[in-house]
This record gives sequence, C-alpha cells and structure tokens, in this order.
Amino acid sequence: QVQLAESGGGLVQAGDSLRLSCVASERAFSNRSMGWFRQAPGKQREFVAAISRAGYNTQYADSVKGRFTISRDNARNTMYLQMSSLKPDDTAVYYCAARDMPNIGTMSFRAYKYWGQGTQVTVPS
Repeated sequence: QVQLAESGGGLVQAGDSLRLSCVASERAFSNRSMGWFRQAPGKQREFVAAISRAGYNTQYADSVKGRFTISRDNARNTMYLQMSSLKPDDTAVYYCAARDMPNIGTMSFRAYKYWGQGTQVTVPS
C-alpha cells in the first residue's frame, strides 16, 4: 500500500508563489507516474499536472500552463508542484496521486490508484 503525504499549502496573496511537496512511503516510487489534482468547494476534482516516472515527460492543465511546474526527486521519494503567479481561482485542496504505470496517461483522476489526504491552498480575491 502506497502512502502519500502532501505539504506546503497555505494562505497566500494573488501573485505569490508556493511550493507543494508530496512524499511517498515506498521504494517503488520511481516506477510510478505521478500527478497533482485539485478540488475547489462545490466543484469536481480536476487535473493539474502529471509527470512520468523518470521525470522526462510532463503534462499540464491549460489553466496552469506557464505558471506551475511539476518535478520529482526519486532519490527522496518526493514530488513537487512549484506554483507561481497564483490567482484566486487556484484556491482548492491539492492532492497528489500515484499510478501503477510508469508513463503519463489520461488526465482522469480514475487513472490514479493512490491518493494523499490533500493540502489547502487559499488565494483570497
């Protein structure tokens, strides 16, 4: 069973930056593609970004392209989401997720098997 733990959320002002981290409990972390999703109150969980197992391939939602950067450090079993130019629309609980596959697949949350508990990011308007 893979356990994922997010950290780094908080309350920031519009235009600020924030870095989220996701630490995985298992050594097989480097074999898995990973992703970030977010869910705002009253909305469905939506895809934010994904990264292949070695980090060579990444994918982003249109709403965050050019502002967010996903990365990973397999030696530390850790994935990151660097967020810049934050907007009120970025306010949500951010979740990290892991797949059983090494490559990036569909953006659907159904493709991900393991989930963290989430970390809140709030950008007041």
